[in-house]
Amino acid sequence: MATGKWKRVILREICDSVNYGYTASAKQEPIGPKFLRITDIMPDRIDWASVPHCKIEGKHLGKYRLEDGDIVIARTGTPGYAKRIRADYHAVFASYLVRVRVNPKHDNRYVGFVIESNEYKQFVQQHVSGAAQPHANAQILTSFPVPLPPIATQRKIAAVLSAYDALIENNTRRIKILEDMAQTLYREWFVHYRFPGHENVPMVESALGSIPRGWEVSKLGDMAESVKRRVKPSDADAETPYFGLKHLPRKSIALSNWDVVAGVSSTSLAFKKGEILFGKIRPYFHKVGVAPFDGICTPSTIVIRPLKDEYFAITLSCISSEHFIDYATAVSQGTTMPSVNWNVFVNYPVVIPPPAIARRFDDWVRAIVDKVHNLIFQNKNLRETRDLLLPKLISGEVDVSELDIETERLKPEKGAANSLSVDNVIALRAEMSFA
Repeated sequence: MATGKWKRVILREICDSVNYGYTASAKQEPIGPKFLRITDIMPDRIDWASVPHCKIEGKHLGKYRLEDGDIVIARTGTPGYAKRIRADYHAVFASYLVRVRVNPKHDNRYVGFVIESNEYKQFVQQHVSGAAQPHANAQILTSFPVPLPPIATQRKIAAVLSAYDALIENNTRRIKILEDMAQTLYREWFVHYRFPGHENVPMVESALGSIPRGWEVSKLGDMAESVKRRVKPSDADAETPYFGLKHLPRKSIALSNWDVVAGVSSTSLAFKKGEILFGKIRPYFHKVGVAPFDGICTPSTIVIRPLKDEYFAITLSCISSEHFIDYATAVSQGTTMPSVNWNVFVNYPVVIPPPAIARRFDDWVRAIVDKVHNLIFQNKNLRETRDLLLPKLISGEVDVSELDIETERLKPEKGAANSLSVDNVIALRAEMSFA
């Protein structure tokens, strides 16, 4: 039966250890373990592929190494943002993070969900000091009173919430497969020239080597253009979606995280659904995505649209390829924060196929992009439902005592199946009037 509010226990009282992180410089080269920073824990999930590395002496590695179940919390800038480490990675954590390790008598998954909640963030933000750069020490970060139901209930609540994470992770893997399919198709058709009917098309010499007869050597500027629709955020609706550079993932066209324009003060750029966003600061970060809706983005982004509809897929595949990113990196200017502009891209050599081939390729890739966008919005709905469900579960308002669910430890980031059935999820949504 539901119990109302559970007994609350101060976080540090259920932890075996509380530690500050390691001071080091982040490096893109794999010179040591992954180096988890505040910026890495801000999105809904940690993109471990984009987490940099650091040098660390072996004698310090044990002290700062992250283990499965650890919880890391930001203590400055955005104090209170937290993530539970959901699998074993060869990683350490930076000095602006605090790591807590929950006593094995309690379920660290359950505690992790509590610490990732909005209630915890609000608690920390009420106790931070500093105006320009808010910060909180470990004492503040571990003073939060955690609702603590019996261990069996902790495990059931963790299993329910982990089910949502598993569904989100499954969709994320599907997005990656779709992206790989699009790039494989591009390489087959436009690099190896193994397009449908290629057996009957002879190769001819060109400025770029042998190309199929009827294909044309051209420039990127003949396929696409940069669009600069400058807009003041104050002139837009406060709920207009906003992409900063931090929202653009690395090596993925799926723009699945965004804010709203409320709070943005600098002049920005408007974009339309289906246009391509290219992060021009530090292009080696490989930030290229397709807008899933109309919105506004940072001026540190190049907004790109094809000159013809059938050029969308070729343009997207070209500028999101490793070869193009290497080119963009080579022509970027600046030392600390190298950047590029559209005017250095327009002369990039491309090969344009006959219209029939271009349209056929475009149909394939647009279908893939549409599926990616559908999965993005599915994940958004799953996250919102999970976040709304969390406070109802940890308060006892939604009773899980009779729920038939396995409570063994689940690792959605490693792809383990979750034992919470679809029927269970639907039933919980109906109980909460989310359906």
